[in-house]
Amino acid sequence: MRSQIGAFFPTRDIPADRSAIRDWAQAAEAIGFDFIEVSDHVLGADRSALPNFAGPYDVDDSFHETFVTLAYMAAVTERVGLASGVPILPERQTALVAKQAAQLDVVSGGRLRLGIGVGWNAVEYEALGQDWHVRGRRQAEQVVLMQQLWTQRTVTFSGDFDRVQHAGLNPLPIQRPIPIWFGGAAEPVLRRAARFGQGWIPLGPPDARLQGQLERLHGYLRAAGRDPGGFGIEAWIRSNSGGPEAWREAAEQWVTLGASHLTFYTSGLGIGAVTQQIEALRRFYEAVR
Repeated sequence: MRSQIGAFFPTRDIPADRSAIRDWAQAAEAIGFDFIEVSDHVLGADRSALPNFAGPYDVDDSFHETFVTLAYMAAVTERVGLASGVPILPERQTALVAKQAAQLDVVSGGRLRLGIGVGWNAVEYEALGQDWHVRGRRQAEQVVLMQQLWTQRTVTFSGDFDRVQHAGLNPLPIQRPIPIWFGGAAEPVLRRAARFGQGWIPLGPPDARLQGQLERLHGYLRAAGRDPGGFGIEAWIRSNSGGPEAWREAAEQWVTLGASHLTFYTSGLGIGAVTQQIEALRRFYEAVR
């Protein structure tokens, strides 16, 4: 079976204009992409006031809100899959994310794939009232609770971070549970993905380090009694890695490594406005389909 081909929403290049968001999403669907992926940040830090801040994005980078943007895209498209790549789950209230994802799955007709991460921005964690130092442990617990909330009428759950007493979501999602994919390269992420997830989003290039990570991931999956062949791998191919020939070569490398999903990433890489973004989508799709 061929790898699915995805379009990463260029959030840093799209203005606060619903028509631009609509035109890009509809073009991605019309070209033939299998899914659209939307990234996440709630807040950007002000570098001028935080001299020790060293993150890749700041307050001047545009990040359209993930769940609202995906819901809008669901309304203006018909068949293309919808993915998040990747909301920082431990910054958020667990039951609220479960509710938002369930509703998005309903309004999209069961098209959601929920990618999640633990993030890198301690400034954002503090502003959202969450503890940066326990983010990994909290994420693991959150996934367990969300899967219960998506599949059970009522839930009773008592963990280190969340407590639910005889309560549940209504409506439940179409997919029960919604598939969860883990983004990130740290070793604990690989272990959590193997235990709780349906796929992994490496975020890095297909180099020797990545091959070692895949080998360890497969070992964790087997130890959990799971078949690595049924576990998804999503590769991000960045537009600034070259032109169509380079994109095709990268796609072939990833497929050889077992990638089930190939995502074209252009956000903030100098492609240009919406019309240029759409043309780049066409070129990538023709190169790798």
